[in-house]
Amino acid sequence: MSHTTTIPKTQRAAVVEEAGKSISVKEGHPVRQPGELLQGECLVKLHCTGVCHTDLHAALGDWPVKANTPLIGGHEGVGEVVAIGKGTLDSPVKLGQRVGIKWLAYSCLDCEFCRKGLEQNCTKAKTSGFTVDGTFSEYVVSWVHHVTPIPDNLESTEAASILCAGLTVYRALKYSQTSPGDWIVLPGAGGGLGHLAIQYAKHMGRRVIAIDSGEEKKQLCKELGADQWIDFKQSKDIVADIKAVTDGLGAHSAVITAASNAAYSQAVDYLRSGGSLMAVGLPAKATLDAPIFFTVFKSISILGSYVGNRQDAIEAIQIASSGGVKCHYQKRSLSEMKTVYDQLAQGKIAGRVVIDYSK
Repeated sequence: MSHTTTIPKTQRAAVVEEAGKSISVKEGHPVRQPGELLQGECLVKLHCTGVCHTDLHAALGDWPVKANTPLIGGHEGVGEVVAIGKGTLDSPVKLGQRVGIKWLAYSCLDCEFCRKGLEQNCTKAKTSGFTVDGTFSEYVVSWVHHVTPIPDNLESTEAASILCAGLTVYRALKYSQTSPGDWIVLPGAGGGLGHLAIQYAKHMGRRVIAIDSGEEKKQLCKELGADQWIDFKQSKDIVADIKAVTDGLGAHSAVITAASNAAYSQAVDYLRSGGSLMAVGLPAKATLDAPIFFTVFKSISILGSYVGNRQDAIEAIQIASSGGVKCHYQKRSLSEMKTVYDQLAQGKIAGRVVIDYSK
């Protein structure tokens, strides 16, 4: 099934030819045509895409798991379905519908992991911008059962970063074993994931301690509703500072979005008994160094939280659609991608960057 829109043979795309090499924008990259789509696949004409720190890791090749290169990066795309593979039955999306492309592009939906809601851990999983081409292009191929419908009242550029950054922190908060009124610590609160985590946490009725550095990030965190702010470069004792605002008992949970050793190693010390450490941020070569005695003695739960499944994505998008969460982002064009990567590497981006294909 194809849409009436004329689909070009080629497109612009931002490509990493080899791990460790710079990303470059290329003209003339092929577009899969409707007749080439497999059953269950769909072709999406992209309006925009978010840029995630994961995209930088994929390009650098500094994770234990390597991306398939050459590679079109990106996994936060929003666009219109313009073709669906011949023979696709019971498609949950239709031609002309606006949908989102996430990190998880495909899972089998029938294995134990998929049945238990761990679709992202499916052994047959395919990931956008990592194992299959992603959203740093004008068109992308995905799977009809894994694209996420975007509500009419949510702008494409608003929705883009919710599909990864928002989804990731939403799931971590959802499973953080906390209740309304509980204290949640968010290291990296002024970044792309962190600024969304503040809003999801407040939407869930949690109290937030935001940790980051710099006046710009402080202002952003306070505007988004953070109850307390700690500048990790100015604090002489982060553990003491957190305990001082939590009745001396410590926080109920820490959702670690910062990709640093220190953010993880401090958490067990400032969590109260029964607290949870939600591991989200992925430092390239770090290890989790937690004191076994106090982890056991304080009944601390340490949980890895890896992106989210289809239902998590729908819930995260619905909250954004209701006005509960708003992504703070700056628009860039695809031609600026190398500059964006450089700024990500230097930690100079507050909020998110969204590539607008109309620019």
